[in-house]
Amino acid sequence: MAMMDAFLPEFDREMGLTRRLLERTPLQDGEWTPHQKSRTLRQLASHLADIPRLVVRAMTLSEFDRAAQPPRAPYANVDELLAAFDEQVSASRAAMVGKTDAELLVPWTFKNDGRVIVTQPKIGALRTMFLNHLIHHRGQLTVYLRLQDVPLPSIYGPSADEAV
Repeated sequence: MAMMDAFLPEFDREMGLTRRLLERTPLQDGEWTPHQKSRTLRQLASHLADIPRLVVRAMTLSEFDRAAQPPRAPYANVDELLAAFDEQVSASRAAMVGKTDAELLVPWTFKNDGRVIVTQPKIGALRTMFLNHLIHHRGQLTVYLRLQDVPLPSIYGPSADEAV
C-alpha cells in the first residue's frame, strides 16, 4: 500500500473530529485564558484552524521559514474560523492526493528566522509537524472547553457529554 493511501483516511478522520470541536468553540468568550502564560481561547482555536496550512507548504515547498510568514489576526467568530479551516483542509487534501512514496520521502526543512528547526522526509513532516501538532492543540482545546463548561464531542470514544 502506498504511504498516502494509508495516510489519507487518518487525515479525513482527524479533520472531521477537529471540526466538531471547533464548531463548539465559544469565541464570544475568546479572550478567556486558563492561565496567564496560556494562549487565549481565540488564539488557540485560530492556531488549531490554521495548522492544515502546513500540509500545502510541506507538499509544495522544499523548505518553509515560519518567520517569513506575517502573523495573521485570530478569527473573529466561529463561522470565519470554520470557513478558514474547511478551506485549508480542502487545499491540504488536494495537495496530498496522488503523491507517490518517492515524493513523500523527499526532505523538507522547517526553519524559524533562518535557523533550521527540523529536516525530515515530507511524510515525517505530515506526521509530526502537522498531524501530531494538530492533535496536541486539539487536546488543549478540549481542556479549555471543559473549563468553560462546553459539552465535548466524542473523539476517540465517548466523552462525559456524548456517547459514541
